[in-house]
Amino acid sequence: MELPWLGEHCSERSCKQLDFLPLKCDACGEVFCKDHIRYDDHKCSSAYKKNVQVPVCPLCNTPIPVQKGEIPDIVVGAHIDKDCKYNPAQQKQKIFTNKCTKPGCKRKEMIKVVCEQCGSSFCIKHRHPLDHDCRGSSQPISKA
Repeated sequence: MELPWLGEHCSERSCKQLDFLPLKCDACGEVFCKDHIRYDDHKCSSAYKKNVQVPVCPLCNTPIPVQKGEIPDIVVGAHIDKDCKYNPAQQKQKIFTNKCTKPGCKRKEMIKVVCEQCGSSFCIKHRHPLDHDCRGSSQPISKA
């Protein structure tokens, strides 16, 4: 050992390997080698402080806080029964709501297409004044 002050020994009892790139556990503060840095690998007694998973409601996708000692399934179930903001009607909202006003046409568009001359709403196929027999202004529709 030429440079004994470099590196640190792994804090795991069964390892004690001299590691030149030691890693410090963010929960317990002890130094470990790459093989024992995970909470489960060194049986970290402080893992509960950092190793926290927050369940998410499957309906409204919001995180549900769970207190220590509570069962996540029960807490999420209670949230669904009481506080959940999930609205099934919201998912089935129709986006194609702008109905064409040309007689006989039943098409609907997502974006309202309004004729500049008559002011009525039409589908893409009937948007041009010549396609819906526009009677909006007395000016000629085309210059041709």
